[in-house]
Amino acid sequence: MSDASNVRLEFSDNGLLQELVGPHNSNLHRLEQRLNVVLHHRGNTIAVEGTPDRTALAERTLYRLYDHLAAGHELDIGEVDGAVRLAGPDSDDAGELTIRTRKRQVAARSIGQGAYLRALNDHELVFALGPAGTGKTYIAVAKAVSLKMAGSIDRIILSRPAVEAGERLGFLPGDLREKVDPYLRPLYDALYDMLPGDQVAKLLVSGEIEVAPLAFMRGRTLANSFIILDEAQNTTPVQMKMALTRIGENSRMVVTGDLSQIDLPKGVKSGLEDALETLNEVKGVGLVRFTARDVVRHDLVTRIVDAYDRRDAARKDRAGTE
Repeated sequence: MSDASNVRLEFSDNGLLQELVGPHNSNLHRLEQRLNVVLHHRGNTIAVEGTPDRTALAERTLYRLYDHLAAGHELDIGEVDGAVRLAGPDSDDAGELTIRTRKRQVAARSIGQGAYLRALNDHELVFALGPAGTGKTYIAVAKAVSLKMAGSIDRIILSRPAVEAGERLGFLPGDLREKVDPYLRPLYDALYDMLPGDQVAKLLVSGEIEVAPLAFMRGRTLANSFIILDEAQNTTPVQMKMALTRIGENSRMVVTGDLSQIDLPKGVKSGLEDALETLNEVKGVGLVRFTARDVVRHDLVTRIVDAYDRRDAARKDRAGTE
C-alpha cells in the first residue's frame, strides 16, 4: 500500500464551502494541524494530501462539517475540533446527538459526550466522571433547560458543595448569596449560555431555577425536577446519600465529579466514590467516564490532563511495588 494518498472532494454549494474553509482558510489550517494532512481549496473542491488513513479521516471530517453547515448550524473552532474527534471509525452516531436550548444547540463533540447524551436520554440518574473541560456540567445544564422548555419538568435545581464538604461558610463576608455565589458561578455561566439573561433572572426569582449549595437540599423531596449535583467528589457519603434520596416523582438527577480532584480532609472518603461502589448494579443508574480525549477546551488542557494522568499512574505503580 502506498504511504501517500491524494483525494479531491467536491461540494455542491460554494457558499457553504466558503464557511467551511473559514476566513483566510482558518478552518482548513486548523484541520491540517489536527489531522496531519495538507489541504488545498480551489473553486468548489478541496484536495487532501497525506497518508491513506489520514486522508480518509480528513474526508469524513470535512463532509461532517459541511453537513453541519447544510443543516443550518454555525461553525466555530470547537465544532471543527469536535468533528475531528468524531470522525474515527468508532464514533458511531455521536455527532448526530444534540440538545436544543433557547440560545444554542449543544451537540456532542467527542465520543464520550455522545455516550453522555445517550445516558441522559435513557437513565433517571446519571453519574458523569472525568477531568475538567469535558462538558460534564455544561451538557447537563443544557439537558435540564431543554426539558424545562419542553414542559417535561417544572424546576431545575443546580447544586454543588460550597467551599468544602462541611460547607462552613460563616467566616466568609456578606449575606448567604454573596457567600456561596462564587462557588456556584460555573452553573450560572452555563445557564446564561442556554437562555436569554432576562429569562434566567425571571426563572431564578420565581424559583423555577434554583442555584444553591448542597446543604439547602436537606429535608426536601424534589418532584418534577431536573437536579444537577456538581463537583460531587467533595461530598461525604452522608451528604451524597442525602442528595440522591431527594429524587421525587418525575425527576431526574445528574451527578458530576472528578475523583482525581478530591478536596476532602485526609481520611474522609468521597461520597461520589462511595456511591459508585454502592449503586453499580442499581437499575436506572447510568455511568459515563470521560478521559483526556474528551476534553473540548484548549489543546493544552488535554496535554495537561494527560501529564497528570501519567504521573498518577506512575505513582500507583511505584506504590504497588513497595
